[in-house]
Amino acid sequence: MSALPPSPSSSSSRSPSPENAPILRQNPTDPNAKWLVQKFGGTSVGKFPAKIARDVVSSYMKNHRVAIVCSARSGSTKALGTTNLLLRAASEALIRRPKSPRTNSTSASGTMTPLTLGLFGQIRDIPPRSPPDTPTRSRSSSADEKTNSYITPLSPLTVPITGQAEPKFNPTVDLIREQHYKAAKESIQDPAIRKELEEEIDRDCDWLRSFLFASQVVDEVSPRSKDSIIGLGEKLACKFMTAVLRDQGIDAEYVSLENIIPDAEHELYTASGNGNIALDQGFYDRVAAAVGERVRACGTRVPVVTGFFSPVPGSLLLQIGRGYTDLLSALLAVGLSTSDASSLLETAKSDNEVLELDVSELQIWKEVDGIFTADPRKVPTARVLERISPDEAAELTYYGSEVVHPFTMEQVIRRKIPIRIKNVENPTGCGTVIFPDPPETSEPVSPLTVVTQPFSQHARTASVTERLSSLTMTDAESPQKLPTAVTIKEHIIVINVNSNRKSVSHGFLAGIFGVLDRYGIVVDLISTSEVHVSMAIEDTFVATGGGGSGAGGKILERVVRELRGFGTVSVHHNMAILSLVGKHMRHLVGIAGLMFTTLGKGNINIEMISQGASEINISCVIDGRDAVKALNLIHQSCLKMPAPYSEDGAKRVGPWLF
Repeated sequence: MSALPPSPSSSSSRSPSPENAPILRQNPTDPNAKWLVQKFGGTSVGKFPAKIARDVVSSYMKNHRVAIVCSARSGSTKALGTTNLLLRAASEALIRRPKSPRTNSTSASGTMTPLTLGLFGQIRDIPPRSPPDTPTRSRSSSADEKTNSYITPLSPLTVPITGQAEPKFNPTVDLIREQHYKAAKESIQDPAIRKELEEEIDRDCDWLRSFLFASQVVDEVSPRSKDSIIGLGEKLACKFMTAVLRDQGIDAEYVSLENIIPDAEHELYTASGNGNIALDQGFYDRVAAAVGERVRACGTRVPVVTGFFSPVPGSLLLQIGRGYTDLLSALLAVGLSTSDASSLLETAKSDNEVLELDVSELQIWKEVDGIFTADPRKVPTARVLERISPDEAAELTYYGSEVVHPFTMEQVIRRKIPIRIKNVENPTGCGTVIFPDPPETSEPVSPLTVVTQPFSQHARTASVTERLSSLTMTDAESPQKLPTAVTIKEHIIVINVNSNRKSVSHGFLAGIFGVLDRYGIVVDLISTSEVHVSMAIEDTFVATGGGGSGAGGKILERVVRELRGFGTVSVHHNMAILSLVGKHMRHLVGIAGLMFTTLGKGNINIEMISQGASEINISCVIDGRDAVKALNLIHQSCLKMPAPYSEDGAKRVGPWLF
């Protein structure tokens, strides 16, 4: 499907002749036009494919050379997303098929048909899964035909063999195929394009069945095999979006990156293995150069690039995780930032070198208008941030907000390429830009003491924005500086350990961290003294009820039992981490006092307090039942810009919260 045919008129089902074939839009040929990398998440691809093509990609092609990266399509629920279904199928491939006790089968008429068994117990005469006269799905049916059945003949590897039941993964693969068939029918009007896409879906699903069957035979799904299985989701999504773009009159080309990493690179980084392979920055620079070179080969076509790239030494999922699509979009932006790969690898040696780049920005399209000062679903007064620094975005990601993974940001920020978060449902919105700010002053400022410029008659009728612009700070009349955002991370467990060896503290912390390391537990916050440790960890056991009888609860019980060897242990469930983030907080005098005073007045108890080494984050642990209340209180007191004037022009003084 790397070259879909030109889209004919939607009113005709016959293939167009060369003279009446429509002219597809292409990327501009102007050498001064900069590249624009657009990454679309699975929800956007699943819900708004035609809108992406018509309102987003098409509008940016006027002034930019556009390249697209797609995640696997989402489903109606999280469990029905393509990636989750592929993971389910991989797990089902390891379920042994029981021997079928039946020696007869039921025919379509309801009568029992005896099965003919061979000398070694194999089934010789396999009855059809459906009656011979059952109509199969027509891949070339017109858009107005109502096809409610997705019955297709089974491939040879899906039928029961040697008297065993049907593989468990078959229904899951059928569901993946059905979802993509349904999406094609709903989003693509041209029957020729839709037919070719459906044929690709069939081929990919048949490959998946064969791969899962082979995994079942060897009774193993290795990390690299799981990479290949997961990668199918991005391939299907990108083929789908390529067809949608063609259907909307855009000359798109499907680009697969499954073999983008050279064999020499693979050997270089796997030679030192034992499974624990560390990929240095040089590896990612070379991947970026290879991806950029492959995309430039598309010429004026709009490349639709798979977020999956492999084989990665040590497994893509283990090395990077499920955020590899965002990382690939960042590497693509880096790879397109210079005119050739050799110059990219040379300039990558100097992160501080300022270059004229061929990429304007990396856009990550979501279903929100950008990054907010707080979760708008929980804080009605939250507002969109126009700009945020990478450090702030990283802190928000660590503590509960889904922004961009810090490692992904690092790849583009070190090349001075901005990242913009935008909303597919609001393409004309400005979104939020992640980009380093210039060095800030080291002088402390106070956010609590506000004075006004001399009052004028104009101020009585001025807008709120104009009024706020008249505010000055007591320090050198600089603009008012506020924290950037507040976030909450729920489902937290707090573990307190008090040493029972009052006079011997040597090895106390090492022993505790050794226990956590053995069980692979990541600590979000920690507060320590010589003989006391408080740790906040994410409650990965929440699905089993914390300390319940499930597998997660048993792991927690073992951890607590081992920690009791170092002292008295107490565990608190259903807690939450409240984090106030802002690059100006290094120098904001009294902001911590304001935060904790606000919580105290709101009758919210604080379990523990921590401040990161970056000094742009103040965090505390509170009861999970107070999470939403605390989020609104802190947003109102520390982040909301107060209107300093009343209607009669008098200055408003006093708390805005209580």
